[in-house]
Amino acid sequence: MKIYTKTGDKGTTALFGGTRVPKHHTRIESYGTVDELNSYIGLVRDQDIDSRSKEILIHIQNKLFTVGAILATDPEKATLKSGKERLNIPKISEEDISLLEREMDVMNDSLPQMTHFVLPGGHTTVSYCHIARCVCRRAERLATLLHEQEPTDERVLMYLNRLSDYLFVLARKLSHDLQADEVKWIPEKL
Repeated sequence: MKIYTKTGDKGTTALFGGTRVPKHHTRIESYGTVDELNSYIGLVRDQDIDSRSKEILIHIQNKLFTVGAILATDPEKATLKSGKERLNIPKISEEDISLLEREMDVMNDSLPQMTHFVLPGGHTTVSYCHIARCVCRRAERLATLLHEQEPTDERVLMYLNRLSDYLFVLARKLSHDLQADEVKWIPEKL
């Protein structure tokens, strides 16, 4: 597979299915941000963290490729007029979302109750996780904008929403595991 094609030299790119759109199209911003998120999750996974978290993060990275494929597909080219799928694109399932929920429940059971918002930081690994969470929220915002313009699979929106929650809980777990200070945000009194 050749890495450079020169087909995007004039500011357009092809979606899965062949449709060409500007590189600044909301669809491109959406799946590009998911790709950025995937890279940050790889950075978190590369840290000295427990094997279960690494295993789940690899699973999430694979699912983010699925999310990216869904977002990179022209919906008009994805299905035939009969409703039958034209392109073989994987889906995000209810089980994918449930896995994130179960993992959050397990992590939360071992953490102290949260009484305040917490300031991101305390340890480099925790900070990477918070960055991934913020990028996930941006991906979710872009995917919801795209969904308003061109409806997409709503499970993608649900998955990104749940994933940002998962990354927040993982950041708290990593703070606990690494014995990092979790600094509470206490608003200043006026």
